[in-house]
Amino acid sequence: MEYLKAFLVGGAFCLIGQLLIDRTRLTPARILVGYVTAGVILTALGLYEPIVQWAGAGATVPLCGFGYTLAKGTQEAVASDGFLGAFMGGAAACAGGVAAAVFFALLAGTFFRPKGKP
Repeated sequence: MEYLKAFLVGGAFCLIGQLLIDRTRLTPARILVGYVTAGVILTALGLYEPIVQWAGAGATVPLCGFGYTLAKGTQEAVASDGFLGAFMGGAAACAGGVAAAVFFALLAGTFFRPKGKP
């Protein structure tokens, strides 16, 4: 059942993004930034945590989940480190995921070479 929940929520996020691309003049980059910002705002308001609890990876894997991780890390760091945590928390919470993305991109770039456009 948890796979179905994750699929439905993640699919809903993708559907909303596709509708925004098709029906508005927003660029994909602005939509991506909007998703991250929405994740931060919804986390700050306490509205995203119930979605994460219900949908699991369907809510944490999309870009809204990145915003959720940034906001959650900042909240925890502020609670433990005070004002300085506001500057360190988001980066510390996302460091593992960002490091993995950079590493695997480097690995893929090492073994695969893109072909030039004709």
